[in-house]
Amino acid sequence: MANELAADLKFYTASEVADILKMNQQVIARKLQAGEMEGYKIGKDWRVSHAQLMRFLEKHSNMNAAKSPQEKVVKSFFDGGKLKSIPTMRSKRELVLRHLVSMLEPNRVYSEKEINNFISTYHPDVCTIRREFIINKLMVRNSGKYKVASWNA
Repeated sequence: MANELAADLKFYTASEVADILKMNQQVIARKLQAGEMEGYKIGKDWRVSHAQLMRFLEKHSNMNAAKSPQEKVVKSFFDGGKLKSIPTMRSKRELVLRHLVSMLEPNRVYSEKEINNFISTYHPDVCTIRREFIINKLMVRNSGKYKVASWNA
């Protein structure tokens, strides 16, 4: 437990971060000053925790890069698994809606409450998104029951 706490409290100077990342120290200082990299300013010096350095590396990892233009659009509207906003541009909105519908089971019949619960995990405006699923023919509704449209499955 004490070792875990010590590892969490490991801090690096801007110079050490630059050495670790094989980057120029001035570049690191600019990133810290601009807020591109998390850190603590203590007096005139910067300190970066191990966790902050790992978050910076994860954020800039090419493993997280979207592989297609569609994935880039979808990724830009989600933050930590939550939908930041419903896109106003129709083409982008449809991509985001398709992404959400793809997480539903294709042959399952959902109640309105189940669909609302599903949507609410991503965005608070449940009614709009549920309506958009129907308008964009991504789901069909019959007698208050919802199902992913067969051509989307």
